[in-house]
Amino acid sequence: MTSDAVFSVHAVSKTFGKRRALDGVSLTVNRGEMVALIGPSGSGKSTLLRSLTGFNVIDADGGVVDLFGQPMQAKGRVSDNVRQLRARIGFIFQQFNLVGRLTLYTNAALGMLGRIGFWRGLLGLWPAEEQAAVMAALNRVGVADYAGQKASTLSGGQQQRGAIARVLVQQAQAVLADEPVASLDPVSARRVMELLTDLNQRDGLAVLVTLHQVDYALRYCPRVVALKAGRIVYDGPSAGLDRSALVDIYGPEIEEVFWEGEQR
Repeated sequence: MTSDAVFSVHAVSKTFGKRRALDGVSLTVNRGEMVALIGPSGSGKSTLLRSLTGFNVIDADGGVVDLFGQPMQAKGRVSDNVRQLRARIGFIFQQFNLVGRLTLYTNAALGMLGRIGFWRGLLGLWPAEEQAAVMAALNRVGVADYAGQKASTLSGGQQQRGAIARVLVQQAQAVLADEPVASLDPVSARRVMELLTDLNQRDGLAVLVTLHQVDYALRYCPRVVALKAGRIVYDGPSAGLDRSALVDIYGPEIEEVFWEGEQR
């Protein structure tokens, strides 16, 4: 592991009942990288992301997870420093994870809870400079005009952009995104992927994003990691994922989905 490592797992396994969701996985993502994590449903993508944050506790028979060079968990035990490490990571969920009854502004402002304290945040006692930072974040992702609306009244794309604004307000040092565009229309999905790319390129954040859309992985992520049955079967440049490699990962059905446009 280098000093630039943000996410690092070594020989990590995770078992649910009799099913091994992760099987001896080792992976390092460095500062400034944008990496797509792909693979069939049930291959272990979400399990790996949740293990990186300690939401899933890895098996006790081995494995180490480090964030920013510090232990997050090892051999079935989560670090006592887990909250401090999580505060440095922005997590973007498939279903946005916003509080529907709160305004988009308040949802984005919740990103600063780690800095101003829970009760001040709960009461909406945001410092003036932080209020300006929230509006700047909403403006950057293109939803400032909806700041006063309840999150539940917004479209999925608007909510997901609000979730990205919350990451900006949090001042996260890296981003984990779990299927962030799975429930969005193509236009909204592209906008969200462009915003993640902007976080990576303008802010220099490491971004690890799980995707079912292989074309998005190839278009937006210079590096792709593919999981199959809990094991890494490809880790390299997106340009190296040719037709044969994708068939090996997904099976022959991928040709019907990924190249169907070529056959028309």
